Amino acid sequence: MEVNNQKIAAVALSGGVDSSVTALLLQQKGYKVIGVTGKMVNTPAADIVCQNAKNVADKLGIKHYIVDVTEKFQKEIIEYFENSYKNGQTPNPCIMCNQFIKWGEIFDYAINELGADIFATGHYADIRLIDGVYKLYPAKDEHKDQLYFLYRLGQKQLSKTVFPLYEYEKSQVRQMAYDFDLPPKSSKESQDICFIQKPTTTKSYLKDKFGEQKGDFIEIPTGKKLGTHTGHYQYTIGQRKGIGIAAPYPLYVINIDSEKNIVYLGKREDDFRTKLAIEDLNFSYPIGNKKFDAMVKIRYNMPAKKAQVEIIDDKAEITFDEPVNSITPGQAGVIYDLNDGHLIGGGKVI
Repeated sequence: MEVNNQKIAAVALSGGVDSSVTALLLQQKGYKVIGVTGKMVNTPAADIVCQNAKNVADKLGIKHYIVDVTEKFQKEIIEYFENSYKNGQTPNPCIMCNQFIKWGEIFDYAINELGADIFATGHYADIRLIDGVYKLYPAKDEHKDQLYFLYRLGQKQLSKTVFPLYEYEKSQVRQMAYDFDLPPKSSKESQDICFIQKPTTTKSYLKDKFGEQKGDFIEIPTGKKLGTHTGHYQYTIGQRKGIGIAAPYPLYVINIDSEKNIVYLGKREDDFRTKLAIEDLNFSYPIGNKKFDAMVKIRYNMPAKKAQVEIIDDKAEITFDEPVNSITPGQAGVIYDLNDGHLIGGGKVI
């Protein structure tokens, strides 16, 4: 990172360890650091997040700004989340939040309103400028690599973004928080869905939203009815636990028909396929080839698998060399370079 005392670095402060240490590191580099926190929803929990972020800013002696993004968050994240489940898909709200909120509302506010030169978050990823093109590479801590969640960022965002944590292990980041007595030094990892607070679960949240809708469990490939459920939105492809149907072999959710409110069940081997398609494509940089080999992930916590990618109009067809399980509509299919693992782009599984 180029160091200049006149440069302003806006850090997306969440009040957690990662963003706090990000602000600390940039301050140590000589940047004039400011903290920016998005207020996502109007709840006591959201107020606590804003207060925690302010505590960090006060500790570091930096200015702190709160941006009200509740309207955008409601439309682009919460409604998207609910509609996805309603339509038999499994959403990934963090990816959409990165696009519309962090690198949307907050990024624009930091750059355009506060005059920041760079925008920083506590993500674990590495941005490199290669032949005039910004590319995202995996972070040093392979257990914290977050490229999967960043595939919707483009050159505009990457050109003004820095990720100071890319060269650190998570344990080192925690140690820095302790060493400098930052407020969130002993905080736990943030939860996946920030707008659903314990003891509410995703399942209970959706049940409150949609109510009970009695439907059938159908066996693949026999077509036999195995039982009933209270709403297809409570299930996701590949799910095994919580089905509640006795069978001579383990049952998995293989498919969901949202219109008929049917959840199809089968054996583990029924859950494997080699082909899928993705839509709503986004590439980190302009690509030339429409057909190429790559590494592909269809969910965050899986190793990338080799596949052939063919872009046809506004969709991409992906053919894996070997069958993969739990191809889930609504999740992200993310494409990585075959040789050095950098992020190429991705889309939504259909």
